Amino acid sequence: MSSPLRFTNVSFAWPDGSAVVNDLDMLVPTGRSGLVGDNGSGKSTVLRLAAGDLSPTSGTIRAEGRVGWLRQDLALRASERVDDHLGVRAIREAIRAIEAGSVDEADYALVGDDWDIEERVAAELDRLGLPADVLDRRIGEVSGGEAVQLGLARVLLQRPDILLLDEPTNNLDTAARERLYDVVETWRRTLLVVTHDRDLLERVDRIAELREGSVQWFGGGYTSYAAQVEAQQEAAVQAATTARQDMRKQKNDLIESQRILSGRKRYADKMYATKREPRAVMKLRKRSAQVSAAKYRQLHEDRLDSAKERLDEAESRVRDDREIRVDLPATNVPRGRAVLMADLTLRTGSPVELDLRGPERIAVVGPNGSGKTTLLNTITGALDADGALEVSVPLGMLDQRLDTLDDTLTVFENVKQRAPHADDNEVRARLARFLFRGGKGDQVVGTLSGGERFRATLAAVLLADPAPQLLLLDEPTNNLDFSSYDALVSALASYEGALLVVSHDQGFLEEIGTTRTIHL
Repeated sequence: MSSPLRFTNVSFAWPDGSAVVNDLDMLVPTGRSGLVGDNGSGKSTVLRLAAGDLSPTSGTIRAEGRVGWLRQDLALRASERVDDHLGVRAIREAIRAIEAGSVDEADYALVGDDWDIEERVAAELDRLGLPADVLDRRIGEVSGGEAVQLGLARVLLQRPDILLLDEPTNNLDTAARERLYDVVETWRRTLLVVTHDRDLLERVDRIAELREGSVQWFGGGYTSYAAQVEAQQEAAVQAATTARQDMRKQKNDLIESQRILSGRKRYADKMYATKREPRAVMKLRKRSAQVSAAKYRQLHEDRLDSAKERLDEAESRVRDDREIRVDLPATNVPRGRAVLMADLTLRTGSPVELDLRGPERIAVVGPNGSGKTTLLNTITGALDADGALEVSVPLGMLDQRLDTLDDTLTVFENVKQRAPHADDNEVRARLARFLFRGGKGDQVVGTLSGGERFRATLAAVLLADPAPQLLLLDEPTNNLDFSSYDALVSALASYEGALLVVSHDQGFLEEIGTTRTIHL
């Protein structure tokens, strides 16, 4: 199988010297490939290197053909016209000038072979669910999801041989996601997509996992990948168990060898003291025994060192336990108790009637721009309410920006601020259940990785005093690696209050057990 995209001994470090990848070798074959890994592992950096947005510190990158890149952090200017953003405004204007009678060679040169540009753009926009008249609008007039779709349209209009997508489903509503899935499923050239969207990953041919600076390939989509990783982990855990047992055996053998050698030494000393043999013979025997004892001791020490190496190697293949299990009895809401009553008209014009009682788990869905985030911000009081709103229990919100923590404080200090009357030892014990064990709780938030920051924010929200009996989640799975996703699901399994969840991730909504859905 050909490999249109090749990384050979590629290393990259930021100007401050912090390394992202080191001696990375990766061959990306023709077809659809996913790239996954923990937050901070360097996935987006790999795409930027492939796109030529960054240059490697060392090594080589070879791309055969034109590369198209949809970046995660789209650089958008609100005042820019959409057709300008798509790179077709000048061609459209040249065609119109020619149709109006222009004979300027510059106009003809600008059009080149793109006489069908209007039709191609309209077809691409229609494929992505956008109207053709969006071309004459400005970027500031479209929603965040539509901006992502326009970014994708811009890349597709370049007709790339290699398509690079970085978290393309972020901010997309359900309909837009389905159209993106169709683009991926029908792609016939080379595609490399960085995503944590499991439904999207089911549509690729293979998945590359970037872990500790190296890549391992797994055939098939997400389900196949997850099964292979689970089998690997079972084997790794078994290997670590076996290696641990062997190390204990070698330790015991070393202790036993020391006991045997001590007995032999006592016997030799006794023989020497009683002078039962000639002095020269006893000295020779003693010297021989010392040499033999040293070899015997070294043999067992070497075996123990070898057992330690095997254990270290086996444990390095076992992944960290990311399951969060924490008791949250204070979040309990009795069935039937009033939690939230709302009869509102949102700023977007959408009417909302909501009666939330007991530990209900409600999903809020709707197209981009329908007012889902506006609803949550109105409930928290960040926006003025137009209508009736009554929140009867303490609430907490997990914002998708994760910007509620103080970067200058430690994880422990951030949580303690929200629960000032809690015992310090109890706070640390609970943080350990969120995988901040030992000194990890004293790490400054500004130095945390993306996954660690997510867990710290989740801990600060759930461990607050008073405990939130209504929890608002705004697109909580955006940008979550698989470990953080699993951590969120396992934490919500312990949560006993009411949930109001804005999400386009249907799999996540099913996994956390939403009981009903509100459409905006």
